[in-house]
Amino acid sequence: MTENAQPVFSIEKIYVKDLSLEVPGAPQIYLERETPEINVQLRTEGRGIDEGLYEVVLTVTVTAKLGAERSVFLVEAAQGGVFQIRNIPDGDLEPVMMIGCANILFPYARETVSDAITRAGFQPVLLAPVNFEALYQAQRQQAAQNAGEVPIQ
Repeated sequence: MTENAQPVFSIEKIYVKDLSLEVPGAPQIYLERETPEINVQLRTEGRGIDEGLYEVVLTVTVTAKLGAERSVFLVEAAQGGVFQIRNIPDGDLEPVMMIGCANILFPYARETVSDAITRAGFQPVLLAPVNFEALYQAQRQQAAQNAGEVPIQ
């Protein structure tokens, strides 16, 4: 990195990388009147794909169940983006991808998930806003704790 080089950040492309929808109990599941329990999981991954270009993928998994056993639906959406990130210190690259890029991708992922669930014949699930900075810090803290628990041989 040259001393006078300004940081560069831009969105090159945003896209749905993968989308999966399962309604294993159809059509009988549509006769149910009970409200399902919704579980949401998030995962963010980033990797370099070329000089100064990075792919970040935010994967959202939404599971709806009746009781512990009966699955109503399962949606998994991987929302991807290609970002140009240049002249940023190596130590700051991971937070930029896991926090900044994830914040950009989240509204797109939320819309993709809601649309898929609606097209499956269910009421849309509107995902609540996510604090990706707190999520990133918690993951870093958990990784540090796990690293400290490794026995010395």
